[in-house]
Amino acid sequence: MPKKSKITITDVVTAFYAGSFDPFTTGHKSIVDRALPLFGKVVIGIGVNTAKRGWQPVEERLGAIRAIYAGEPRVEVVAYSGLTCDAARAAGAAVLLRGVRSCADFEYERNIADVNRNISGLESVFILAHPALACVSSSLVRELAAFGHDYSQYIP
Repeated sequence: MPKKSKITITDVVTAFYAGSFDPFTTGHKSIVDRALPLFGKVVIGIGVNTAKRGWQPVEERLGAIRAIYAGEPRVEVVAYSGLTCDAARAAGAAVLLRGVRSCADFEYERNIADVNRNISGLESVFILAHPALACVSSSLVRELAAFGHDYSQYIP
């Protein structure tokens, strides 16, 4: 049986991290930062649903995330519509990256991962949220903002 070549994952694999990122939170940033040592490139894909009006315009989200990673050439930020697995393939990704905060998140993400694997062959890689950030979500930030509370600690 031939030996498998030893390829460093970090050098060759692009991960696609999809979400609405409305807004991009410290939890999202933690997932990307912790994924960078594992992958050669992380593409952050902002999913655009034209039927929904976002809290922040897509262009603002793109600009904010690009500014955060301006010094990191291995991070690319794109907007896409349609299926995530199609956008991931178009970006040259070999895996889908997902952050998981809880058991409920995992169950939901596992079902989505199964569908994505079935229709595209892409595997999903899960990174557990840092315990201190498990409560952070875009929904939390939007709710705090709606009631006039400071949410600055939850956004990078």
